[in-house]
Amino acid sequence: MLVSEILAIKGKVLFTVASNKTLSEAVAIMTEQDVGSLVVFDKGRMVGLLTFREVLVAAHKAGADWQALPVSEAMLKAPVVAAMNMEMDELRRQMVAHHQRYLPVMDDTVLMGVVSFHDVAKAVLEEQSFENRMLKNYIRNWPAEEEQA
Repeated sequence: MLVSEILAIKGKVLFTVASNKTLSEAVAIMTEQDVGSLVVFDKGRMVGLLTFREVLVAAHKAGADWQALPVSEAMLKAPVVAAMNMEMDELRRQMVAHHQRYLPVMDDTVLMGVVSFHDVAKAVLEEQSFENRMLKNYIRNWPAEEEQA
């Protein structure tokens, strides 16, 4: 299964935030949209990724003043990205190797979506369910051996 197929299952809704917005504003977007990550943009290009992990680390370091921090100070500045034609196994390897639960999907410089560990798990379940149904159908319709006289 390719990343493009995972995005097709998930849908391509994107949630972004400007790098100069505050963490408080970013958390409000994440909460309202029920998402675990925001792609960070500055001057029309992706400059980072903000996930709940980066928010928690920044809040811990900044203490009571965390809400006023700019997103640019908390974001993951060089996130690993996926390509549309990347195989799911490679995507999972990248996520595990880089300890990154969310990967922006890029087509050259164009953001196509974000794939999460949850999206990968859902795609695997759907793929296995489909294969299971096909195998059961194949077995059910297996031609019976003709009786020999």
